[in-house]
Amino acid sequence: MDAFLTSTAVVAIAEMGDKTQLLSLLLAAKFRNKSAIVLGILVATLLNHAASAWLGAWLVGFVSSSVGHWLLAGSFILVGLWLLVPDKEEAIGSRFDQYGAFVVSLVLFFLAEIGDKTQVATVLLAAEFQSVVWVTAGTTLGMLAANVPVVYLGARLMEKIPFQLTRWLAAALFILMGVLALL
Repeated sequence: MDAFLTSTAVVAIAEMGDKTQLLSLLLAAKFRNKSAIVLGILVATLLNHAASAWLGAWLVGFVSSSVGHWLLAGSFILVGLWLLVPDKEEAIGSRFDQYGAFVVSLVLFFLAEIGDKTQVATVLLAAEFQSVVWVTAGTTLGMLAANVPVVYLGARLMEKIPFQLTRWLAAALFILMGVLALL
């Protein structure tokens, strides 16, 4: 249960102000069918994070426990530092709009998550907890917790969230997890 709760909290906080949250805002502005957007985000996140969690759990088997301990702790600290760097907003073309809200959301969200901080966090969390199912469930719930309100409440919500503060909080959380792993 620790894997689920930690994964949910870590990804929900790390996702604040992330490019995929901005993508959610853009998709909500483009499409009327909000539930199709949310379903696209859900499926894309499940696919991406399940593969990431599996990779994290698999990698643990190839690294000795003492080396793995240092790599894991250092990785959490590095991701914490990475979170301090704001994401760049990427332009999203409208050439795929004809495929509808679900397909566009699924494809764009899946692609945006590749190499993203939350994907790296999912790999690290799975390596830490060695639980593909609970980490995938937790990171997916965290992703939805951060993005679904943006889809439904849009710009009004984005104006009220202090992204600088949430980015610092997420960075501190990852660095703390790295320090705790060292201890």
